[in-house]
Amino acid sequence: MSVGTVAILAVGLYGPATLLGPLPEATTSTIPVDEIPANDPVLPADGASALTEDPTGTPLAVAGDTQPVPMAAATKVIAALVVLDAHPLAADDEGAIVPITSEDFLSYRDYQAAGARTVTVYTDDQWSERGMLQALLLGSSNNHADTLVRWAFGSVDDYLVAARAWLDENGLDGITVADATGLSEESAGTASDLAVVAALALQDPAIDSVLTSTVEGLPSRRGIENTTTYLPELGITGVSRSYTDAAGICLLFGLSVEIGDTTYRAYGAILRQSDWDALEAAVRALAEQAATAVVDESLIAVGTPLVTVTAPWGDEVTASAGAAVSEPHWAVSTPVVTTTLDPLEAAGAGTTIGSVEATAGGRTETAPLRLDERLQDPGVLWRITHPIPVISALIADLHEG
Repeated sequence: MSVGTVAILAVGLYGPATLLGPLPEATTSTIPVDEIPANDPVLPADGASALTEDPTGTPLAVAGDTQPVPMAAATKVIAALVVLDAHPLAADDEGAIVPITSEDFLSYRDYQAAGARTVTVYTDDQWSERGMLQALLLGSSNNHADTLVRWAFGSVDDYLVAARAWLDENGLDGITVADATGLSEESAGTASDLAVVAALALQDPAIDSVLTSTVEGLPSRRGIENTTTYLPELGITGVSRSYTDAAGICLLFGLSVEIGDTTYRAYGAILRQSDWDALEAAVRALAEQAATAVVDESLIAVGTPLVTVTAPWGDEVTASAGAAVSEPHWAVSTPVVTTTLDPLEAAGAGTTIGSVEATAGGRTETAPLRLDERLQDPGVLWRITHPIPVISALIADLHEG
């Protein structure tokens, strides 16, 4: 082949390769997100406390002691959840009959003599499962705790085995149950795990119904006193409110905030408080903060610039967050932002070039990442005068193909 022929072929290939081949990819650099002032939930420094939005997520906040502490009647909430796992109950059902045996009556008398909280039973009473839950949760009845778990599992010891399995299944390895009542100081848990217990309880239709409905029938005749209702005017739903010498004053609760047409919910545990005034001050401070800290907006506002895109031919534009599916949440801190980018050459304004993931307070949102302006094609002159990057891009494209 002559030199002339090679030259002609080279020119013939060079033109199409530079004019029609793919462009070299643009490079990107991140734009820091403006810091948001800290708005972490206010929890008491004393004792042990935690707040969560989701039983499967990271706590919104944890304060005080992070190790397991005695948990008083929160133990009874776990007993209710474990029993309902084995014997589910719809919100409006009475459930199976739980007979009161002589053993149950003697248990009632023993707790009564010891000065522990009880609800009256008599041998041959016919309690429904729902009635038992009312006595257990609303009345914090120690004798009903033992009776219910014996009915469900055969004995308290067998219940403890089932409870350990249930706790493990739900990832609650920071909780130990040594009894069904919480009178034992060996029944202990971390505040973060007990906040999850509060969430699981309020998400169970039977427990939620028991906590919010009037007591009727046999349970009402046995004088059940509601120990759980606490500051409902602040959006608080008490799940368990109790005291023992070992545990101090303890509260498991739900927190509701109305925002637009939606109800935001969080779940918490405040343990080892020194007195009732300290508990009330802590709950009031949290509820008042929630009124402004809960927002219905994305973690990253639409239009927030996140990436600078620079093309090899000098064109430079920004790319910003698109709309994310959002719901009311506690605006706690500056989100951690991660961008994932697609290969990019030239594209029009609004083109999706990847995605952005924002995480804050245990919540994660994903949104598209879009060009704010057109990333211009460099034109014929740049292509012809920059053969190396253009032909390199063609070779890379052929290899990928």
